Amino acid sequence: MTSEVRLDGKVVIVTGAGGGIGHSIALLMGARGAKVVVNDIGASVSGEGADVGPAQSVATEIRAAGGEAVANTDSVAEAVSANRIVVQALDTFGRIDCVVNNAGILRDRYFHKMSRDEWNAVIKVHLYGAFHVSRAAAPHMREQQGGAFVHMTSTSGLIGNYGQSNYAAAKMGIVGLSKIIALDMHKFNVRSNCISPFAWSRMVGAIPTDTPEQQARVEKVKQMTPDKIAPLAVYLGSDSAAAVNGQVFVVRNNEIMLMSQPRPLRSVQRTEGWTPETIADHAMPAMRASFFDLDRSSDVFCWDPV
Repeated sequence: MTSEVRLDGKVVIVTGAGGGIGHSIALLMGARGAKVVVNDIGASVSGEGADVGPAQSVATEIRAAGGEAVANTDSVAEAVSANRIVVQALDTFGRIDCVVNNAGILRDRYFHKMSRDEWNAVIKVHLYGAFHVSRAAAPHMREQQGGAFVHMTSTSGLIGNYGQSNYAAAKMGIVGLSKIIALDMHKFNVRSNCISPFAWSRMVGAIPTDTPEQQARVEKVKQMTPDKIAPLAVYLGSDSAAAVNGQVFVVRNNEIMLMSQPRPLRSVQRTEGWTPETIADHAMPAMRASFFDLDRSSDVFCWDPV
């Protein structure tokens, strides 16, 4: 019988923890013994406004259940404020063992209509945010010879989706960031993994429902609650996951999937080299059978969640 997975004595930062997936992760981290820094600026899904209430409410909830937690409302989008999150963890609890990069916003728009502001805002919170908080924590994990990063990615990036070029680019960037953290910090016993969650949240609630197809998609996601994501995040932050590093997982209700990572599928070679014409006549026809379709996430994950 496997022993209970615990995080006693560990200090965990969960960004974007004022609601949804981050809320569930923070609560379970606290219930499993972690001291939790609950970060959330309290902004809207589009990143506007700020309110200390959500972070404070979750921290209070953890303490009421017998855990230890402190609220933080710093933005992950800037290096200086992201560093303050880590400093608060160190000042309050004395160390940092795990960072869950969950904070995010959406500003969906078809690519040919997307503004630079919409692009920059999403990239800064998701990709820059994951970098800033991870970078601030990394030296402390290196010094203590141990730690774990858990980053939230998305099948919008891993597979594709309409109207989310900013979000998809950020989420694929996070996969690359996680892999290099795993490679660079493995010798310090620091791990880095990604979770691609299917769950109802404020961000998913912002998806347009103008068509029957969009309405059906949202109704399907509503069945998948944020508490389904938390167990994997807790496991990845624990010592039980010591051998798990550089991986990408999907959680879809009661399913956990290990995602593939890019590797060569087909190869063609000509001793004399290639010209545009021989590429057209030889290379592309030889590889066409292995081309990927223009799939969206819902095309690949087309079965009902269990």
